[in-house]
Amino acid sequence: MYDVERADIRALEQLEAVLREVGEELATWRERALKSEADGKGGGGVPRGAAHARGDGESRGRAAELETENRQLRARLEAARARMQELVARLSFLEEQSREAAGSAGAAAGGHATR
Repeated sequence: MYDVERADIRALEQLEAVLREVGEELATWRERALKSEADGKGGGGVPRGAAHARGDGESRGRAAELETENRQLRARLEAARARMQELVARLSFLEEQSREAAGSAGAAAGGHATR
């Protein structure tokens, strides 16, 4: 049963690590969104006319970069989500095994005591 408990602990530690990574990723996204929102509302210190004078090509290029980065980050987030689901399933399985092993050990001990 000790090996099952160690496996439970390892699976739980992996799950916690994945959750930490996802939390950090979410905090980064939140920070970037707030910064972007503040820049958009404040105009980023550039008057509207100046942004148009600078050219739409630069804006489109930046938008394309952000869309690409967004797709990459969504893929990373989805991979982390899938890994987390795998770990949760594994942890559930190990917990069930542990309960069954404990039940079998209890039944076996109880069986010996009545003989």
